[in-house]
Amino acid sequence: MNAITATDVYCPLWRRLIALLYDLLAVVAIVMVVGYVCQRLTGGTVVSADGHAHIAWWYQPLQALVVSAYFLASWLRGGQTLGMRPWRIRVTNADGLRISPAQAIVRLLVAAAPMLLLALAPVIGARSAGWSVLVVWAAWFAVAAFDPRKRAMHDVIARTELRGIR
Repeated sequence: MNAITATDVYCPLWRRLIALLYDLLAVVAIVMVVGYVCQRLTGGTVVSADGHAHIAWWYQPLQALVVSAYFLASWLRGGQTLGMRPWRIRVTNADGLRISPAQAIVRLLVAAAPMLLLALAPVIGARSAGWSVLVVWAAWFAVAAFDPRKRAMHDVIARTELRGIR
């Protein structure tokens, strides 16, 4: 990938969020396919119910691994996820070049970190834990409204940028 040209601009927050909605659709599809394959391979025992739902210990880590692979592969291969393509957005380093694998991993881990709050569900309840994740993500993205280069928290920490391409 070539360096960013003078006509490229930092991606505004609204475009980033719309692209994220597109990616949400891709992630839901990925999760559904992985769930279907796992159910078929295990004869339908991945999720069982004896009054309470029981999920196989390996299922959620597998889903996280597959979704993480989608984002890492997209960012490293062409700098764009499926949601970023129609909005002509690309993730780059500060020089406008491809991001490194280390930057991609840091970006992913920081972006996903609020999901750790779901571990509080047994203590504060599932609804409160879900809302806490959304509040922290809102704060993560609110940084982009004030950053001169329109970077969200995960971009600031990973030293990456989202740029509109022409």
